[in-house]
Amino acid sequence: MIPRTLFDHDHEMFRDQVRRFMETEIAPHHEDWEEAGEVPRSAWKRAGELGFLCTAIPEEAGGVGGDRRHAIIMMEEQARLNLTGLGFALHSDIVAPYIDHYGTPEQKQAWLPEMASGDRITGIAMTEPSGGSDLKALRTRAVRDGDHYVLNGQKTFITNGQTADMFLVACRTDPDAGSRGISLIAVETDSPGFTRGRRLKKMGTKAQDTSELSFEDVRVPVFNVIGEEGKGFGYMMQELAWERMHVGISAISTCEAALEWTIDYTRERKAFGQTIFDFQNTRFKLAEMKTEVQVGRAFLDRCLELVLDGELDATTAAMVKYWTSEMQGRVLDELLQLFGGYGFMWEYPITRAFADARVQRIYAGSNEIMKELIARSL
Repeated sequence: MIPRTLFDHDHEMFRDQVRRFMETEIAPHHEDWEEAGEVPRSAWKRAGELGFLCTAIPEEAGGVGGDRRHAIIMMEEQARLNLTGLGFALHSDIVAPYIDHYGTPEQKQAWLPEMASGDRITGIAMTEPSGGSDLKALRTRAVRDGDHYVLNGQKTFITNGQTADMFLVACRTDPDAGSRGISLIAVETDSPGFTRGRRLKKMGTKAQDTSELSFEDVRVPVFNVIGEEGKGFGYMMQELAWERMHVGISAISTCEAALEWTIDYTRERKAFGQTIFDFQNTRFKLAEMKTEVQVGRAFLDRCLELVLDGELDATTAAMVKYWTSEMQGRVLDELLQLFGGYGFMWEYPITRAFADARVQRIYAGSNEIMKELIARSL
């Protein structure tokens, strides 16, 4: 195996703490949360108490004061146990960076400390019923009215939809300016006119409270605009590269774990007088999958180094998202096959991982869009 060089001793100590938390305080309850369709606020509060939210946000801005390697560890340990219900990464490593990078000092002071403590859960509302990947076509409108904006529109497939206290809403503030007419506005969920729609029933990630949202004449203070009016599309393009790395981190870590589950299972399960592992076909399949995952790990880790150095370009991020999510689908399908009929049973982790992985090729920009972005660099 190729040694990993991303993390130092302090990071690995942090990993031990995160792993203990995930194994003892999250994993035992995750099945119940799948039945309920959401993760309780108590889990968020506990994560905040332990310093596991907003890990890469500077202390002076209200965060924990770590770096993106701490965020990577959080995502890896969550994926290792396939705890797909947790919306921590979206909250800590997508929403919080928008506020940290583009927000005013007053916004950071108002929101980031509560986000780090778990008292304020957040989400981001981009996708609309009429389309997802085509952000330039969004229809949600925000009209200036004195020292407020008045929002109207609908959003769908929104993570943390039932539990969030605040959403960053992508909306159109100038209907005639194309992508330059899109802004990001923070909307608190106790605002009159805001309503949560149904919790969506999905084929996977069942503990994640993915929801529809509606905005009907919602008045939001001008204070809540993130950065400058009309620059929201540019901000989203800037941050989407990091979001696409989340897909790669989850994909590789899940596959590494699934490979271990499958090796263990095939060494124990017997058929025709020998273990499944003893069949040459099984060993060859596992060898193929181990190689694919190792190739993905080497590619991903090099790209994460570029992230840490501030040198990752959007094209390479698209390659990561596209290739790792496709690889995840191939690998989990092959591994599930080795479980036989038990691979079709929901109580087996491989089954959940297989179902949960399907969306990886869809969100953060569909893989068809990723190919288009890559093709533009040819």
